[in-house]
Amino acid sequence: MGFGDTAKKIQTLADRAERTYQKINELRTEVEETQTTVLDTSERVQALENEMAEQRAVLDAVAAEVGVDLDAVSTEAHIVEAEAGSDGEDVEGGSDGTERDAGSDADEN
Repeated sequence: MGFGDTAKKIQTLADRAERTYQKINELRTEVEETQTTVLDTSERVQALENEMAEQRAVLDAVAAEVGVDLDAVSTEAHIVEAEAGSDGEDVEGGSDGTERDAGSDADEN
């Protein structure tokens, strides 16, 4: 084997190493961007969960003030949803095809 063949093989190896190094850097950048996105998303989810907890507390207070049993309303909504899922009906529709309003219980009190 001559020096020309060896030099050619070394150059091919160096080219592959350079491409591999570039690819690793690209992947490192993508991983860093993904980590940043995950952290940002986690912070937003936490903020939304906190906001939902605050809204739930307000809803509980208002429901208690007007005498609405939120557990009963929630149970009814889940029953309607389950029935609609098993009957193939629209989740928002009642068994007679009319729309159901979870707030209608509050109007009765």
